[in-house]
Amino acid sequence: MAAARAAIPRKMRIGSKQYSIEILETMKEKRRMAHISYTAQTIKIGRRSNVTSRKFTTDEVQESFWHEVIHGILHDMGRDTLNRSEQFVNGFAHRLTKAIKSASF
Repeated sequence: MAAARAAIPRKMRIGSKQYSIEILETMKEKRRMAHISYTAQTIKIGRRSNVTSRKFTTDEVQESFWHEVIHGILHDMGRDTLNRSEQFVNGFAHRLTKAIKSASF
């Protein structure tokens, strides 16, 4: 039986903060797929590239979501050095997305 695709929530608590999640057609900032705002308590994810207009796959959108959640968790933990390492966050998000996608319930 194939694993069900994980849905992206509308809201999520990270530490003591409640974040709203918005799925946008594209992000305003060039070359950005997603973004977390700690002050506005939002996670925004684009469905399409704002450079090439290519539509992102479901897996890419989900990985972008988990990428921003990881940033939020590291921020909440005060782990600024790891939070600034896009290489670490990308690698963690990729593996987390694969783990979630492969889960059976």
